[in-house]
Parts: sequence; structure tokens; C-alpha cells
Amino acid sequence: MQMGENAATKNHHQHLNHNQVFDISVDVPTKAASKCFDDDGRLKRTGTVWTASSHIITAVIGSGVLSLAWAIAQLGWIAGPAVMFLFSFVSYYTSSLLADCYRAGDPNSGKRNYTYSDAVRSILGGAKVKTCGIIQYLNLFGIAIGYTIAASISMMAIKRSNCFHESGGKNPCHMSSTPYMISFGITEIFLSQIRDFDQIWWLSIVAAVMSFTYSSIGLGLGVAKVAATGTFKGSLTGISIGSTVTQTQKIWRSFQALGDIAFAYSYSAILIEIQDTIKSPPSEAKTMKKATVLSNAVTTTFYMLCGCMGYAAFGDLSPGNLLTGFGFYNPFWLLDIANAAIVIHLIGAYQVYCQPIFAFIEKWAGQKWPESEFITKEFKIPIPGFRPYNLNLLRLVWRTGFVVLTTVISMLLPFFNDVVGLLGAFGFWPLTVYFPVEMYIAQKKISKWSIRWVCLQMLSMACLIISIVAAAGSLAGVMLDLKTYRPFKARY
Repeated sequence: MQMGENAATKNHHQHLNHNQVFDISVDVPTKAASKCFDDDGRLKRTGTVWTASSHIITAVIGSGVLSLAWAIAQLGWIAGPAVMFLFSFVSYYTSSLLADCYRAGDPNSGKRNYTYSDAVRSILGGAKVKTCGIIQYLNLFGIAIGYTIAASISMMAIKRSNCFHESGGKNPCHMSSTPYMISFGITEIFLSQIRDFDQIWWLSIVAAVMSFTYSSIGLGLGVAKVAATGTFKGSLTGISIGSTVTQTQKIWRSFQALGDIAFAYSYSAILIEIQDTIKSPPSEAKTMKKATVLSNAVTTTFYMLCGCMGYAAFGDLSPGNLLTGFGFYNPFWLLDIANAAIVIHLIGAYQVYCQPIFAFIEKWAGQKWPESEFITKEFKIPIPGFRPYNLNLLRLVWRTGFVVLTTVISMLLPFFNDVVGLLGAFGFWPLTVYFPVEMYIAQKKISKWSIRWVCLQMLSMACLIISIVAAAGSLAGVMLDLKTYRPFKARY
């Protein structure tokens, strides 16, 4: 928005464009693009390849990176890196297909699809829209739970590390994860009042910097451990059968490892929403593809380095969370910094993933009860030194309730590794592969049984099989956890 714009016009358009970025499909009167407005009549989008990349990196280099050493340990030196490259390629390729679905028809002037569900509605239609919406929002909801669990583990790691050193190693420093999940939830309640995606770009950049911080520390510690022992641990086929695991456990763990790696590359559920923040020209698809290439290259490099060096350092004993594997070794302050960076990153990543859910419910409520002041009225709250904050009662109550719900479920199900694998398996095939492939075929009018159609369907079927076996492995892990589980009593 230009600084010199008339204030009354500005306020009028801000009212019209409430929750602008993540709206579900609505007909917006089209007006000619101007200095302040895009071609769909909404406030000018300001996103660039850098902000889009930071959103993707924040979403992708999440806590999943810390489980990659464990995943490679299950698969070995040959299959582990190969599977990682495979998921990287599939993720990049299908993301490129999905980026072309932001506009229907012409890539420069076609009708915009503001959300993933909008793209499915305009290109595929029918029952697939509801199916996509349910899977997308359940996946985002699950990720919010997974991130709450991961953040509490890192907060406890800091506390235990300091406790361990103060007692000279005599106190095992066992503690409950519940207070840490509650403190994470309280932080998210405050941040969830940020209205929409465009306004959390700064949070994404901070989170992306934090992800590089803890990934680099994990990598550095892995290199140092390998240098200290003078050996690369691990084998070509992964964890040994016998003393460590049985043949059956090896199979289930290998399946679960696929889910963990799939989760580490999962961001398709919010790709269209990120693309809707990008300014044009050039076309949003062109910018998004550049952001996808950049973020995919960066994340794959970090994943390979962290996963492989973690496995080289610990071999068969690679932990589910790489940083916990270094225990309470010196320099313990460095591990504290890494764990603090994880917490800050997850605070931002939680918001990136939850914004689509927040906006969907708020838009739906606004359309259903347009006369309700509880839903539509904004109260200006003065903040000294800043612009007044627009408080909306629905946003306050609904988003607070959502964060409380995810926090309570996290306290009930504190199984980080298995939850991560299950989420990866559940969301990977439909959101990352099936819908992008089907939309691309429909939009480009690719004829059935042509070579390209057959190749795309083979890719989709192969990824479906991988998702099924990954889900089975993670489910087996959850069942194992439940044998020793007591509600709200998770201790470390």
C-alpha cells in the first residue's frame, strides 16, 4: 500500500479485503491492476522469490531434519541417500505442476485460485474438492501437534542439560513434557492473532534462519564426532538384525523411515497459499518455480549433510532426534543454542502451517453469518509506538481454542518419531503427488494412455505404495508406544 493513499480509501479496502490471502473461493469483482491493487481487486501482493523461499524453507526444514539420521540408519548408506534424492525430485517435480494450477487457463491473466482447495475446485471439481480439503486440513492439524511435541522435547533438552551439569552428572534429571507444551501453546495463542499469511513474512524469515542454525550445529557436531573417532559408522544395508532389532522390526522401521523422509519434504499443502502472496509480473508460477528450485536445493543439501553425518557419527545407534544423540556432552551450551533455535523455528513454522485452517474457518463463518458482529466487527486496540491492532472476537476465540486443542492432544500423544512418520505417510501421496498430477493432466488436456499420461500415473501409483507401507510402519511404531503409555505422564 502506498504511503500517500487517502486514509478513508485505505480503511475501506482493508475492510473489504479481510483475510485476503487465504480466502476460500469467492467471486471478487475484477478491476484493472493499479499501483495499490492487483487484477482481482485485492491489495497489491508484495511477495518475492525470497519471501516465498523463506516460507517454504520454514515449512520444510522443520523438526523432520532431526529424524533423518535415524531414517538413514534404518535404510543404510545405499538406500538412505537414494530415497532422499527420490523424494526431493518427486517433491520438486510435483510442486512445479502445482504452481501452474494457481491461475486457471492463462498463466498471466487467468482466474486466481487462492487456496489448494480452490485449485482442485476449479480444475477437477466434484467430490475431490471435499476430499482434498479434509486431507489438507487434517494434515495441517496433525503437523501443528507434531511441532508442539518437538518443541517441548527441545525445551526439556535445554533444562535437562543444565540440570545434568549442575549436579555433576549425578541427577538423571527426569521431567514431564506437559509444562513445556503448555508454554509453547501460550506463545502460539498470542502469535495466532496475527491476521494472515502476508503479515507473518518476518516470522518465516526468523524461523528459516533458526533452521539453518540448528541444522548447522547438528552437522558440525556430527563432523566433530566422526573426526574424534576417526571412523565412519554405519553399513550399506542399515541397522543390523540380531542384537539391535529383529527381522520384523527391521522391516517396520524401514517403512517408518520412508514416512519420516516424506514428512521432511512435505509442503505442498500450503504451496498455493504461499504463491498467493507473490507479486506479478513476472507470472506467479514463474516466481514460485524459482522459489521451489532454490528451497529444494537448499533443503536437500542440508538433509543429506545432517542425515549422513548423523549416521556416520552414531551408526546403528542413531537417535530419533539427532541433537539428543549428543546427550549432555560438552560443549553443552552449543546444544542449548541449537535446541533454542529449534523452539524458535517451530514457533514460526506452526503459524505458517495453521494460517490456512484459521482463514478457512473464518471465511466460512463470515459467509454463513454475515450480520454477526462477533464474526465481522473489528475493535481497534491502541498500541503505544505502533499502529492500532484490529481485534476480532471470532479470531480471538476460535484461534485460541484451536491452539488449546492441539496442545491437549500433544500432551496425550507425545510420540515424536512415530507421529512424524504417520503425518508424512498420510499427507504425502494425496497432497504432494495425486492432486497435482490429476490437475496437471486436466489442465493440459493430456490424452489418456499417451506416454506422458502413463508416466504420470506410474509416478502416482509408486508414491501411493510408498505412502501405504510408510503408514503401516509408523502405525506399528505407535502401537508399540501405546503399550508403555500413560496419558499426560510423558517423562524424559
